[in-house]
Amino acid sequence: MLRLLCVTAHPDDEAGFGGTLLLSKRRGIETYVTCLTPGQAASHRGEARTSEELAAIRRKEFAASCALLQVTRAEVLDYPDGRLDKLNFYEVVADLTRRIREIKPHVMLSYGTEGAITAHPDHSMASIFATAAFQWAGRSNRFAEQFQNESKPWRPRKLYYVTSQFILPERQPVALPPVTAFIDIGQDGMERKIEAFKMHKTQSPLHPIFETNARRHGATERFHLVASTDIREVKIEHDLFAGIEDGE
Repeated sequence: MLRLLCVTAHPDDEAGFGGTLLLSKRRGIETYVTCLTPGQAASHRGEARTSEELAAIRRKEFAASCALLQVTRAEVLDYPDGRLDKLNFYEVVADLTRRIREIKPHVMLSYGTEGAITAHPDHSMASIFATAAFQWAGRSNRFAEQFQNESKPWRPRKLYYVTSQFILPERQPVALPPVTAFIDIGQDGMERKIEAFKMHKTQSPLHPIFETNARRHGATERFHLVASTDIREVKIEHDLFAGIEDGE
Protein backbone atom coordinates (compact mmCIF):
# COMPACT_ATOMS: atom_id res chain seq x y z
CA MET A 1 0.00 0.00 0.00
CA LEU A 2 1.45 3.35 -1.04
CA ARG A 3 1.24 6.18 1.47
CA LEU A 4 1.28 9.99 1.22
CA LEU A 5 1.96 12.43 4.09
CA CYS A 6 1.18 16.14 3.81
CA VAL A 7 2.58 18.52 6.46
CA THR A 8 0.78 21.87 6.82
CA ALA A 9 0.69 24.78 9.25
CA HIS A 10 -3.00 25.70 9.69
CA PRO A 11 -6.46 24.21 9.33
CA ASP A 12 -7.56 25.11 5.76
CA ASP A 13 -4.04 24.67 4.33
CA GLU A 14 -4.90 21.09 3.39
CA ALA A 15 -7.36 22.40 0.78
CA GLY A 16 -4.44 23.76 -1.22
CA PHE A 17 -3.27 20.17 -1.67
CA GLY A 18 -6.87 18.94 -1.89
CA GLY A 19 -6.97 17.75 -5.46
CA THR A 20 -3.84 15.64 -5.06
CA LEU A 21 -5.03 14.23 -1.73
CA LEU A 22 -8.36 13.21 -3.24
CA LEU A 23 -6.83 11.84 -6.44
CA SER A 24 -4.32 9.80 -4.45
CA LYS A 25 -7.00 8.26 -2.23
CA ARG A 26 -9.07 7.36 -5.28
CA ARG A 27 -6.02 5.54 -6.63
CA GLY A 28 -5.90 3.43 -3.47
CA ILE A 29 -3.09 5.39 -1.82
CA GLU A 30 -3.35 6.01 1.92
CA THR A 31 -3.31 9.75 2.64
CA TYR A 32 -2.30 11.51 5.86
CA VAL A 33 -2.34 15.17 6.86
CA THR A 34 -0.46 16.54 9.86
CA CYS A 35 -1.35 20.15 10.65
CA LEU A 36 1.02 21.80 13.12
CA THR A 37 -1.34 24.39 14.68
CA PRO A 38 -5.08 24.72 15.38
CA GLY A 39 -5.06 28.19 13.82
CA GLN A 40 -6.03 30.08 16.97
CA ALA A 41 -4.29 33.31 15.88
CA ALA A 42 -6.27 33.74 12.66
CA SER A 43 -7.48 37.21 11.71
CA HIS A 44 -10.88 35.79 10.72
CA ARG A 45 -12.52 34.29 13.80
CA GLY A 46 -16.16 33.65 12.97
CA GLU A 47 -18.24 33.67 16.14
CA ALA A 48 -15.38 32.54 18.41
CA ARG A 49 -14.98 34.73 21.48
CA THR A 50 -11.61 33.38 22.57
CA SER A 51 -8.59 31.77 20.99
CA GLU A 52 -9.52 28.49 22.66
CA GLU A 53 -12.99 28.59 21.10
CA LEU A 54 -11.51 29.40 17.71
CA ALA A 55 -9.06 26.50 17.95
CA ALA A 56 -11.88 24.09 18.81
CA ILE A 57 -14.02 25.31 15.92
CA ARG A 58 -11.17 25.15 13.45
CA ARG A 59 -10.33 21.58 14.47
CA LYS A 60 -13.89 20.59 13.55
CA GLU A 61 -13.68 22.48 10.25
CA PHE A 62 -10.41 20.71 9.48
CA ALA A 63 -11.98 17.33 10.18
CA ALA A 64 -14.91 18.13 7.86
CA SER A 65 -12.58 19.27 5.09
CA CYS A 66 -10.38 16.17 5.37
CA ALA A 67 -13.46 13.93 5.38
CA LEU A 68 -14.58 15.54 2.14
CA LEU A 69 -11.13 14.95 0.66
CA GLN A 70 -11.28 11.31 1.89
CA VAL A 71 -8.07 11.64 3.88
CA THR A 72 -7.15 8.36 5.58
CA ARG A 73 -6.03 10.04 8.81
CA ALA A 74 -5.78 13.70 9.70
CA GLU A 75 -4.54 15.35 12.87
CA VAL A 76 -4.04 18.83 14.26
CA LEU A 77 -1.13 19.29 16.67
CA ASP A 78 -0.98 21.91 19.42
CA TYR A 79 1.84 24.18 18.34
CA PRO A 80 1.09 27.92 18.57
CA ASP A 81 -0.32 29.58 15.46
CA GLY A 82 1.77 32.53 14.30
CA ARG A 83 4.77 31.49 16.39
CA LEU A 84 6.27 28.49 14.65
CA ASP A 85 9.49 30.44 14.17
CA LYS A 86 9.85 30.73 17.97
CA LEU A 87 9.72 26.99 18.70
CA ASN A 88 12.48 24.56 19.59
CA PHE A 89 13.54 23.28 16.17
CA TYR A 90 14.63 19.84 17.37
CA GLU A 91 11.43 19.21 19.33
CA VAL A 92 9.19 19.86 16.33
CA VAL A 93 11.39 17.87 13.95
CA ALA A 94 11.44 14.99 16.44
CA ASP A 95 7.63 15.09 16.55
CA LEU A 96 7.38 14.89 12.77
CA THR A 97 10.13 12.29 12.52
CA ARG A 98 8.21 10.04 14.92
CA ARG A 99 5.12 10.35 12.74
CA ILE A 100 7.08 9.56 9.58
CA ARG A 101 8.48 6.44 11.20
CA GLU A 102 4.97 5.42 12.24
CA ILE A 103 3.11 6.25 8.99
CA LYS A 104 5.95 5.19 6.66
CA PRO A 105 4.99 7.50 3.78
CA HIS A 106 6.52 6.96 0.37
CA VAL A 107 5.88 10.57 -0.66
CA MET A 108 5.77 13.73 1.45
CA LEU A 109 4.24 17.10 0.58
CA SER A 110 4.65 20.49 2.21
CA TYR A 111 5.28 24.13 1.41
CA GLY A 112 8.49 25.65 0.13
CA THR A 113 10.71 27.63 2.46
CA GLU A 114 9.42 30.85 0.87
CA GLY A 115 6.03 30.20 2.48
CA ALA A 116 4.12 29.62 -0.78
CA ILE A 117 2.30 32.43 -2.58
CA THR A 118 1.05 33.90 0.71
CA ALA A 119 4.61 34.15 2.12
CA HIS A 120 3.22 33.15 5.52
CA PRO A 121 6.07 32.63 8.04
CA ASP A 122 4.30 29.59 9.51
CA HIS A 123 4.28 28.01 6.04
CA SER A 124 8.02 28.60 5.79
CA MET A 125 8.62 26.96 9.15
CA ALA A 126 6.37 24.00 8.30
CA SER A 127 8.56 23.51 5.24
CA ILE A 128 11.78 23.66 7.23
CA PHE A 129 10.52 21.24 9.89
CA ALA A 130 9.11 18.80 7.30
CA THR A 131 12.29 18.89 5.20
CA ALA A 132 14.54 18.09 8.14
CA ALA A 133 12.21 15.31 9.28
CA PHE A 134 12.14 13.87 5.74
CA GLN A 135 15.94 13.58 5.80
CA TRP A 136 16.41 12.52 9.42
CA ALA A 137 13.62 9.92 9.72
CA GLY A 138 15.77 7.40 7.85
CA ARG A 139 18.89 7.92 9.97
CA SER A 140 19.73 5.68 12.90
CA ASN A 141 21.63 8.48 14.67
CA ARG A 142 18.69 10.92 14.79
CA PHE A 143 16.19 10.66 17.66
CA ALA A 144 17.40 7.15 18.47
CA GLU A 145 15.33 7.19 21.66
CA GLN A 146 12.29 6.59 19.43
CA PHE A 147 13.59 3.11 18.62
CA GLN A 148 12.87 1.97 22.18
CA ASN A 149 9.19 1.82 21.20
CA GLU A 150 9.83 -0.57 18.31
CA SER A 151 10.13 2.32 15.87
CA LYS A 152 12.64 1.94 13.05
CA PRO A 153 14.24 4.35 10.59
CA TRP A 154 12.08 5.04 7.56
CA ARG A 155 13.12 6.81 4.37
CA PRO A 156 10.32 8.45 2.35
CA ARG A 157 11.18 8.16 -1.31
CA LYS A 158 10.29 11.69 -2.43
CA LEU A 159 9.67 15.15 -0.98
CA TYR A 160 7.69 17.76 -2.93
CA TYR A 161 6.93 21.42 -2.25
CA VAL A 162 3.66 22.79 -3.59
CA THR A 163 4.30 25.69 -5.96
CA SER A 164 2.58 28.00 -8.41
CA GLN A 165 3.01 29.79 -11.70
CA PHE A 166 1.70 33.11 -10.38
CA ILE A 167 2.30 35.27 -7.32
CA LEU A 168 0.13 37.55 -5.19
CA PRO A 169 1.51 41.09 -5.69
CA GLU A 170 -0.23 42.38 -2.56
CA ARG A 171 1.70 39.93 -0.37
CA GLN A 172 5.34 39.88 0.68
CA PRO A 173 7.75 38.95 -2.16
CA VAL A 174 8.48 35.28 -2.78
CA ALA A 175 10.81 33.33 -5.06
CA LEU A 176 8.81 30.23 -5.92
CA PRO A 177 10.28 26.78 -6.63
CA PRO A 178 10.07 25.89 -10.32
CA VAL A 179 7.39 23.43 -11.34
CA THR A 180 8.66 19.90 -11.90
CA ALA A 181 5.33 18.05 -11.53
CA PHE A 182 1.94 18.86 -13.03
CA ILE A 183 -0.84 16.84 -11.43
CA ASP A 184 -4.14 16.69 -13.31
CA ILE A 185 -6.79 16.66 -10.57
CA GLY A 186 -9.73 16.89 -12.98
CA GLN A 187 -12.70 19.23 -12.84
CA ASP A 188 -14.21 17.29 -9.94
CA GLY A 189 -10.97 17.53 -8.00
CA MET A 190 -10.88 21.28 -8.43
CA GLU A 191 -14.50 21.65 -7.29
CA ARG A 192 -13.89 19.38 -4.31
CA LYS A 193 -10.84 21.35 -3.13
CA ILE A 194 -12.87 24.57 -3.32
CA GLU A 195 -15.67 22.89 -1.39
CA ALA A 196 -13.14 21.64 1.16
CA PHE A 197 -11.87 25.16 1.78
CA LYS A 198 -15.45 26.33 2.27
CA MET A 199 -15.78 23.81 5.11
CA HIS A 200 -13.71 26.35 7.03
CA LYS A 201 -16.61 28.66 7.75
CA THR A 202 -14.62 30.82 10.16
CA GLN A 203 -12.49 31.79 7.17
CA SER A 204 -15.45 32.76 4.97
CA PRO A 205 -13.95 36.17 4.02
CA LEU A 206 -11.18 34.22 2.30
CA HIS A 207 -13.48 31.89 0.36
CA PRO A 208 -13.69 34.11 -2.78
CA ILE A 209 -9.90 34.59 -2.83
CA PHE A 210 -9.22 30.87 -2.56
CA GLU A 211 -11.79 29.99 -5.20
CA THR A 212 -10.49 32.63 -7.62
CA ASN A 213 -6.93 31.36 -7.32
CA ALA A 214 -7.98 27.70 -7.48
CA ARG A 215 -9.82 28.32 -10.73
CA ARG A 216 -6.87 30.34 -11.97
CA HIS A 217 -4.77 27.18 -11.71
CA GLY A 218 -7.49 25.15 -13.37
CA ALA A 219 -7.65 21.42 -12.83
CA THR A 220 -3.92 21.17 -12.14
CA GLU A 221 -1.84 21.24 -8.97
CA ARG A 222 1.84 22.03 -9.29
CA PHE A 223 4.78 20.72 -7.27
CA HIS A 224 8.55 20.95 -7.10
CA LEU A 225 10.56 17.79 -6.46
CA VAL A 226 12.94 18.72 -3.65
CA ALA A 227 14.59 15.41 -2.82
CA SER A 228 14.52 11.78 -3.91
CA THR A 229 16.20 8.63 -2.67
CA ASP A 230 16.88 7.77 -6.31
CA ILE A 231 19.72 9.71 -7.90
CA ARG A 232 18.12 11.40 -10.88
CA GLU A 233 18.12 14.29 -13.29
CA VAL A 234 15.27 16.76 -13.21
CA LYS A 235 12.40 15.83 -15.48
CA ILE A 236 8.76 16.85 -15.68
CA GLU A 237 6.44 14.44 -13.88
CA HIS A 238 2.70 13.88 -13.99
CA ASP A 239 2.57 11.32 -11.17
CA LEU A 240 4.11 11.95 -7.73
CA PHE A 241 4.48 8.20 -7.25
CA ALA A 242 6.24 7.56 -10.56
CA GLY A 243 9.04 5.06 -10.03
CA ILE A 244 7.77 3.94 -6.62
CA GLU A 245 6.44 0.41 -6.24
CA ASP A 246 3.83 -0.75 -3.73
CA GLY A 247 4.88 -1.87 -0.28
CA GLU A 248 7.92 -0.99 1.79
